[in-house]
Amino acid sequence: MGSEKKGTMMSELDFTKAQLLFFYIIILLSLDVLNPVKILLATLRTMGFLAIQPWHIASLAVFFMVYTFLMNMRPLLYFGAKVFFHSILSIFFNDIQVVGRENIPSHGPVIFTSNHANQFMDGLMIMCTCQRVISYIVAEKSWKRPIVGHLAWCMGGVPVKRPQDSAMKGIGTITIDVNDIAALAEESPYVTIQVAGKDTQFTSQVKAGDKIRLPNTALGIKVASVESDISMKLKVDEGVFDILSSQPFPEYVSFDILPYVDQKDVYKSVLEKLASGGTLGIFPEGGSHDRTDLLPLKAGVAIIAYSALEKDGINVPIVPVGLNYFRAHRFRGKATVEFGSPTYIDPATLKDYKNGGTSKRRVCNELLGRIENSMRSVIVSVPDYETLQMIHAARRLYRQDGANQTAEERQDMGRRFAEGYKRMLLQVNGEPPEEWLNLQRRLLEYQKELNELGIRDYQVVGLDHEEVEIGSEELGHTKADTVLHRMNVMGHIFHLLFVIFLAALPALLLNLPVGLASRIYSNRRRKVALAASKVKVKGYDVMLSERVIACIVLVPSLWLVYGLLLYFFTSLDGPSLACCFTCFPVFSYWSIMATESGMVDVKDLRPYVMRMIPSARRRLASLPATRRALRKDLRAMIRKIGPSLGDIYYEKELNWQKIQMETRAASMESIEYTPKKSDEMKKEE
Repeated sequence: MGSEKKGTMMSELDFTKAQLLFFYIIILLSLDVLNPVKILLATLRTMGFLAIQPWHIASLAVFFMVYTFLMNMRPLLYFGAKVFFHSILSIFFNDIQVVGRENIPSHGPVIFTSNHANQFMDGLMIMCTCQRVISYIVAEKSWKRPIVGHLAWCMGGVPVKRPQDSAMKGIGTITIDVNDIAALAEESPYVTIQVAGKDTQFTSQVKAGDKIRLPNTALGIKVASVESDISMKLKVDEGVFDILSSQPFPEYVSFDILPYVDQKDVYKSVLEKLASGGTLGIFPEGGSHDRTDLLPLKAGVAIIAYSALEKDGINVPIVPVGLNYFRAHRFRGKATVEFGSPTYIDPATLKDYKNGGTSKRRVCNELLGRIENSMRSVIVSVPDYETLQMIHAARRLYRQDGANQTAEERQDMGRRFAEGYKRMLLQVNGEPPEEWLNLQRRLLEYQKELNELGIRDYQVVGLDHEEVEIGSEELGHTKADTVLHRMNVMGHIFHLLFVIFLAALPALLLNLPVGLASRIYSNRRRKVALAASKVKVKGYDVMLSERVIACIVLVPSLWLVYGLLLYFFTSLDGPSLACCFTCFPVFSYWSIMATESGMVDVKDLRPYVMRMIPSARRRLASLPATRRALRKDLRAMIRKIGPSLGDIYYEKELNWQKIQMETRAASMESIEYTPKKSDEMKKEE
């Protein structure tokens, strides 16, 4: 905490110095008697140097400015990009909250690992909320894209070629003997398995070190050896058994080939950054996706961390970053960025890493497991979107009405519900009782009803009070309450009309064309990304990034078009044109803020508008009672099963990394127990 205060005081002192320097320069420029340049010129003239003119000194200053910029170009470009992206995030997000900044080391090398739920926006979000300068590993495919690649270069990114970006369709089909797959469960996890091909050309298409990707999976399985055009062996590492078990073998299936990529230059570059005290940002899942849980992590982050310890003796802290979005693909959404406690390598395992082979894979997988647990400790991970909806609905109903929760409290409660849900499933072996299923169904139906009516949970509380005639003396209301209530509604209406009137012209001219064009463009890019991906559900993770890229191009282009129209078709002079052009960004940003303010009024007025529709009026009238019953039953259920959840229910402060490890271990035990139980049942039969 001391270092944090010191850093804050220094930043305030630097800001004060900059202010004083700015005002001092204004004074010097305002008074000729204090202007050092004019004093110098006057002195030189008295000494006979009449040929020296003011523009000579100005030219010399420009030369030194250019020289200084070139010598410090990367830090200046990073600072400029960060300022630019701050403005981008302030436009596209309504609220961004940061939790756990104290977990970021103030100096020295750091590796930041984050979930990847919003494509290019994820890196920008972390860069703009972290006080450290971060160099991100960027896919070469993105590095070569216009705008994206240039901005990544400004941020000091490191391009890396991914095997999946060069994937090609394998000729023919393949199969694996199901008896061989069954034998894997009893053997060492690091063996080889025989693959048979039909109409395949393994010798010309595949080589040792490449990977084979099976249908409906994202992970590749490494090729150990190629024996002929119709026969090869795959290396069975950890996690491969689950992939093979999901396939309809012994039927023949199609396959993709992921060519081997030598990453030596990438590792060399990132290790140099870490050795010099720099920081590195990695998305260990590999690519962005719109799932509600983490994808299996790639081994690269573990290899980088161990390599830094082996070559430079640096035990780099690995800081997890949780990016939690609300309406991630929508304009003016919300986000919470959470930095977790660092993970370190156990130095005693370095010897096993140096030994290579099975020992190296084992310690890397152990480190990956701890990194995954740390990443889960800063997000709310659930199996599917329906479960996520249920957990959010339960969290809102469980909390006290009118209580303002901080971002940290919301994250903590969301994780308690998510982890409690997983523990309950483990306790009942995945077969929850009817009482629990009924409550879950009612929660989802309640949330669906809110979505169809277009209102929020907090507005249902207000409906409860309005069901009774306002002004009823027996309920303690007076006629004054009725008048004030109606005045409040009318106030919302007048404010909405006023905002619409003010924001209409700039919104129609400056924002609407760009908004429509970027929406069409981003939806097309979403479809392309979805067709090319093996892990995306609907491709929503790319939409906001593509909209931002489109707006970066379209917004200044539209301003330029308007500027040319004003120049050629009006009689405005130069200063007036410059003033108009300068006002475009101001009016554009102001119209966004005004429109959002109007949308708040629209949401507040929606319940009153819906009351005018007879069918909706009956549905609205039943919501408060439904909410009260749900809330009562939810709290009763939590009181009933809470004690069995242990520290999640009782403890106020939790070590989420430890909890994730316990949940992961319990899940593995459950998976190992299930096949054994089925074997015993088969023997009995």
